[in-house]
Amino acid sequence: MNRPLRHLWLVVSVLFVLLFTSTTYFQVVAQGRLNADGRNVRTIYNEFGRHRGPIVVDGTAIASSARSDDSYGYLRSYDPGAMYAPVTGYYSVVYGFSGLERALNDTLSGDADALFYQRISDILSGKQGQGATVELTIDAKAQEAAYDALDGKKGAAVALDPETGAVLAMVSAPSYDPDDLASHSTKDVQAAWSKLNDDPDRPLTNRAIAGDLYPPGSSFKLVTAAAALESGGYTPETQIPGPGTYTLPQSSSVMNNHAGGGTEACGPDDSSTLQAALEQSCNTSFALLGQEVGEDQLRTTAEEFGFGQKLSIPLSVTPSTIGDDLDASQLATTSIGQYEDRVTPLQMAMVASAMANDGAVMQPQLVQKVSTSDLSTISELTPKELGRPLSASNAALMRQMMEGVVSEGTGTAAQIDGAEVGGKTGTAEWGDGRTAHSWFVGYAQQDDRKVAVAVVVEEGGYGSRTAAPIARDVMEAVIQP
Repeated sequence: MNRPLRHLWLVVSVLFVLLFTSTTYFQVVAQGRLNADGRNVRTIYNEFGRHRGPIVVDGTAIASSARSDDSYGYLRSYDPGAMYAPVTGYYSVVYGFSGLERALNDTLSGDADALFYQRISDILSGKQGQGATVELTIDAKAQEAAYDALDGKKGAAVALDPETGAVLAMVSAPSYDPDDLASHSTKDVQAAWSKLNDDPDRPLTNRAIAGDLYPPGSSFKLVTAAAALESGGYTPETQIPGPGTYTLPQSSSVMNNHAGGGTEACGPDDSSTLQAALEQSCNTSFALLGQEVGEDQLRTTAEEFGFGQKLSIPLSVTPSTIGDDLDASQLATTSIGQYEDRVTPLQMAMVASAMANDGAVMQPQLVQKVSTSDLSTISELTPKELGRPLSASNAALMRQMMEGVVSEGTGTAAQIDGAEVGGKTGTAEWGDGRTAHSWFVGYAQQDDRKVAVAVVVEEGGYGSRTAAPIARDVMEAVIQP
């Protein structure tokens, strides 16, 4: 072979190697990244050209796909959209997806490993592949009650089945209509996206499980009281100090006994029983109690309730927290739900659920069942214990004290005729010159129906006036069908 031919052969060989290498890289190595790139129009058309399974509540689809008369193939729609938006999220050709649309994308699109045999069956039978049906644990009546009660307010409500962890309601207000983001008009979707993101009320934030977490205020006194009972040194009848004011240790700051600056003592001789202190929501009593119980016991109890744990329901839940390495003053304010206490409404509903479930906290879950297009069940909710912050006997004592709050104390607005209702109000301070957030955390039981609930209304003031009536409506929707 002469020299020119050898040079030509060498050049062709190098080009062949480069072609083989580049083809292998783009088809194998970079395949996932390229498919996920939002600029890959073919991937978008492929994604939206497949049937997507419905999301169902009480037998009715709240998110579904229908054939569209454009190049995308299918259009996702939501009904009633805003009521369930914090749960479903959105499915957008421009901005991707959120909520369950994101967390369960493989299941809804039909790509999940559990749907492998269904995909094979569809191929062999010549049928178009379909995504799975996802049935939620949500109680439609409870969801509607919470949504209606929070109309015009900022805040959130969560209701749980204490025995299974099933999420019966999850509302975040204000909300938004996912249909506005599911449109196939890029111009309309971009306009809706800009409007939602420019809204100072942050409607895209799921306040029930994420966002800027809330100080729990006096609703956290349930955790402090539970820690005291678990320490073994207290009962509801134990006398504890409750002066009208309390100067925090190593500080000139003075804690008033009641929200709004009240300086009345909790009882004669500046003391009361633990139960009376909870019913009256005495700040000084629980500030002193928390210091007596100690940071270790308080933290251990809080963690058993779920504080600090990363949860997937399967939506991702921001962990609730209390401060670290607390001095005496910080421990005092932590014990009444202030300082660095930050919680989600879901977490506080979990606190209430433990009282109603003999001391056990169950893993919160949003999905009741997943099934194929031919109604074969792939998976069903399996209750799982997450923690046990209280013994059954101490949980019964907590219920006794919480019932006193609703029958005799600050939570009377949560009463339901014919039902056992227990709870705790909260008025959470969060900034100088700002109206406090309003809380109610509690449970209700009638016959064999139970529900635990947490409601927060931003800048709603006293929990007894604002959050408690909302909680009553939600609980009533569950236990009185």
